[in-house]
Amino acid sequence: MLALGKINRLTIKKKVDFGYFLDGLEWGEILLPKRYAPEDAAVGMPLDVFLYLDSEDQLIATTEKPAIMVGQYASLRVIAVNRVGAFLDWGLSKDLLVPYSEQQIPMQEGKRYLVHCMVDNSNRIIASSKLDKYLHKTTPDYQPQQRVDIIIAGRTDLGYKAIINQQHWGLLFKDQVFKTLYPGQSMQAYIVQQRPDGKIDLSLNPPGVAKMKALEPEILSQLQQAGGFLPLHDKSSPEAIYQQFAASKKAFKQAIGSLYKAKKITISSDGIHLTESAE
Repeated sequence: MLALGKINRLTIKKKVDFGYFLDGLEWGEILLPKRYAPEDAAVGMPLDVFLYLDSEDQLIATTEKPAIMVGQYASLRVIAVNRVGAFLDWGLSKDLLVPYSEQQIPMQEGKRYLVHCMVDNSNRIIASSKLDKYLHKTTPDYQPQQRVDIIIAGRTDLGYKAIINQQHWGLLFKDQVFKTLYPGQSMQAYIVQQRPDGKIDLSLNPPGVAKMKALEPEILSQLQQAGGFLPLHDKSSPEAIYQQFAASKKAFKQAIGSLYKAKKITISSDGIHLTESAE
């Protein structure tokens, strides 16, 4: 079944002077303007195209891929505001509308907002910054230590709210984050726990043992590059450790403890030293 606001695979049905008509099945013929067609386009060729409504509300296909599709979340910039609402730059010739009724706070031209893309009751592709209306509508089913994709939504007193796998809310506690994060930033994270009330705790670092094992060769490599010494140890600040290794203090302490037991490093009051056996 075809889907508005998403990528669909359609076959070229016929060629015309201004482009190609695609076989839209139950939707009839769908125009692919000439400027969006590949140079080798030919009748019978299947194409992956994005379907949307143009400025005249006519169904149209494009090979361009927008910055957001229906059902997704992304941070987009407002390029205009008028009596209808705010218009976002999503990479297509027709801008993406956020009606006033779907704005969490009044949007301002030039600013970026995290939004959800959807098809409204009038069959228009629009966006909304009222994220709570669309997230956490299915029961979370994550496992501890599971790797997930997240989008940073904003900062709270506890840390950073994040969207997990385009579906659920999660939280990165501030004492586990040692770099600046900004709304709309995409990255990978790990499930720490899923609470009975449905709240989900996240971590930017992989599970302890996995992170420790991944960190050990990185520590040895940086020691070798630094001439055998780094001014970091188990009493160093979490910020200094994260800046050097993008790892938590706990993971760093576990890693250097393991390297010390393996006699690959020594630990002193001023830092860690590479042993001759590890050089």
